[in-house]
Amino acid sequence: MTPEPAPGPAPAGVLRRLGQHHRYGEVFRFLLTGGLAYAADVVIFNVLILFTDTDHIVARVISSIVAIGIAFLGSRYYTWAHRRSEHPGREYAMFVVLSAVAAGIQVGCLWLSHDLMGLTSPLADNISSNVIGMALAMVFRFLTFRSLVFPDRS
Repeated sequence: MTPEPAPGPAPAGVLRRLGQHHRYGEVFRFLLTGGLAYAADVVIFNVLILFTDTDHIVARVISSIVAIGIAFLGSRYYTWAHRRSEHPGREYAMFVVLSAVAAGIQVGCLWLSHDLMGLTSPLADNISSNVIGMALAMVFRFLTFRSLVFPDRS
């Protein structure tokens, strides 16, 4: 008879501790917040291009606007709650401007693939916009949000 392994910590406890660890906390919280915004972005984009006759660029813009709102709330109240300022209007304005630049990176990847290279399938649109474009935009967002929108205030 094999002894049963000792029960490990509950998943929620592991996630909470990882999110609070000083080295990994910001990156973890950024990825979690961004993951929620990304999921909304991808779902909305695909619903619009697959089930409506919305133009692919318009669909990208609409889904990006919704994702930016989700990401701001998550960033201000979770990811960088310890860094937020007394001026939420300034934070929001900077967040929106930098998010628009990041969304532009995604739109640029989509435009390059779809319109210049002629890769027009929904799969190609998703790879160019939601994989390649998102990866480039994610790095840009982390670096700029951390340093410009929610800088270390200590």
